[in-house]
Amino acid sequence: MNLVIDIGNTQIKVAVFQQTIMIFKDQFHSGEVISRVLSLTEQYEIKKSIISHVTNLDQAVIFELKKLVNLIELNYKTRLPFNNKYLTPKTLGVDRLALIAGAQGQFPNKNVLVIDAGSCITFDFINQDADYFGGDISPGIEMRYKAVNHYTANLPLLNTAELLPELGDSTQNAIHRGILNGVFQEIEGVISQYKTKYQKLTVVLTGGDTIFLAKNLKSSIFAIPNFLLEGLNSILIHNIDE
Repeated sequence: MNLVIDIGNTQIKVAVFQQTIMIFKDQFHSGEVISRVLSLTEQYEIKKSIISHVTNLDQAVIFELKKLVNLIELNYKTRLPFNNKYLTPKTLGVDRLALIAGAQGQFPNKNVLVIDAGSCITFDFINQDADYFGGDISPGIEMRYKAVNHYTANLPLLNTAELLPELGDSTQNAIHRGILNGVFQEIEGVISQYKTKYQKLTVVLTGGDTIFLAKNLKSSIFAIPNFLLEGLNSILIHNIDE
């Protein structure tokens, strides 16, 4: 069985795969990763593992994990199941590598746009020839709410509205509409740009805000919340089979 570990900006996710089938998933806060992995090795016969981290993870943690599992630490040197043509591969987030690997694994020989709606909103594109050149990065929904509050004297810090108000008839509703309409239109606009060039385009939406955004977007998309974990598993399998 394969174990994948994703250490993001706000939480840690782990999943156990039997080949390509996810049989277990969990998420938790930092500080628990070693004890959680130890528990999983006691429950499952883990053969291989991969870890992805977008933060500066203490190498002592990596050292301890390698005592527990046969571990690959994902970085720009890792063997990938696609052609990475990014101009600055050393600066490319490993989360984006995993997402593109997921796109190549689940939608081979297709033009795929992956939208990850988390702390930031990232747009990454891989063409039907498995060539990856990059994409876009913009502030995520929560980051936009915080920015409106932080960089002004009187505007409040709000939580994301569950529904888009019909009118900006109060300061709170105006903030909700400004932020959410901006996100919706941005995503629809980027999808439209790619469809202009690639008429046959598969669009995948993933990340923490997947469900919320999927309800509000008009474009046809595949909403796959666990896409990054599946992508990490694709990279792991690719390296096992080398």
